[in-house]
Amino acid sequence: MPPLPPARVVRAIEGVRSALQGLTRKFAPPPFALLELVQGAMVSQALYVAAELRVAETLTDGPLRPEQIAQRTGSDPDTLHRVLRLLASYDVFTELKDGRFGLTPMARALVEDAPMSMRGIAVLMGHPIHWEDWGCLVDAVRTGEPSLPKLRGMGAFDYLEANPEYGAVFTAGMGAMSATETEPLLAAYDFGRFGTVVDFCGGRGDLLAGVLKKVPSARGILSDPRVGTNGAAAYLREQGLSERCSIADGGLFDPVPSGGDAYMLKHILHDWPEPQAVEILTNVRKAMNPGGRVLVMEMVIPDKRNAAHAGKLTDLWLMLLVGGKERTRAQYADLLAKAGFELERVVETPSALSVVEARVR
Repeated sequence: MPPLPPARVVRAIEGVRSALQGLTRKFAPPPFALLELVQGAMVSQALYVAAELRVAETLTDGPLRPEQIAQRTGSDPDTLHRVLRLLASYDVFTELKDGRFGLTPMARALVEDAPMSMRGIAVLMGHPIHWEDWGCLVDAVRTGEPSLPKLRGMGAFDYLEANPEYGAVFTAGMGAMSATETEPLLAAYDFGRFGTVVDFCGGRGDLLAGVLKKVPSARGILSDPRVGTNGAAAYLREQGLSERCSIADGGLFDPVPSGGDAYMLKHILHDWPEPQAVEILTNVRKAMNPGGRVLVMEMVIPDKRNAAHAGKLTDLWLMLLVGGKERTRAQYADLLAKAGFELERVVETPSALSVVEARVR
């Protein structure tokens, strides 16, 4: 993987891209520009088909004709050709002069074992259950309450546990997204001043492993309610970190492991309305060492009006599923203050994620 550019360079590139997209929309007839946005859901479904059928994996040894791809993926040649023809117009796959289809850089990202593979998120975004959830967004907007509990008769986390097949799809999709954020976090934030780093509800410890490898003098504590079943111990052992990292079985509202100099909360607070988020932060404050820091890793919504940002999309997803939200810098400052913290700085990364750093007041 090539070195990541600094966050400021990425923001500049994103600004240019956004400006070009704005010009395209500005000079296109407004109804047609809007129609292109409306039809975006159809592109998501086409990507889902390609990911579900593993078309990209089928083409890793070279271009093939639609009939050959269909035979290997168990699909109909004509309908598959029409899907691939559409995706090729978006530079996902390429149609050659002889009628064969081949991989493009974006198509390679649909291969499951590719670096930063997007296959998991493509399968999740096109999954019928996910689409049914989004069909209830208007209800969430009308009521101000998440609509999934009404649709499913239980909360989002309970539903994923009760439906393990879809739960696995959801976890794989979220894992694909999370994997794209680790290297940008490690590149943008200096963890070297911390002796003990706690990854609070950190899954199997991918981010913590990255931190400990980058800071050989540091020790780690991984806290998560699933450490007994998610392979955390085996993973940390494979990474050669067992001697430097302890594991604690604990949930979001359980007592927080004490003795940390830094507490990483990655994609934790955005799942919760203010009262629960404040409770989580308060528990962290009580557990940390004097002079410690809480590192809230979330998509911070920019103050700049009309600015494109991935957090604005995930914000709607959170609204729909759990009643959570992505927050602005000012909203994080207020939330942290209510838990006894003072926001020190927000460190942008080359990804859409930022590190909101705070100390005890």
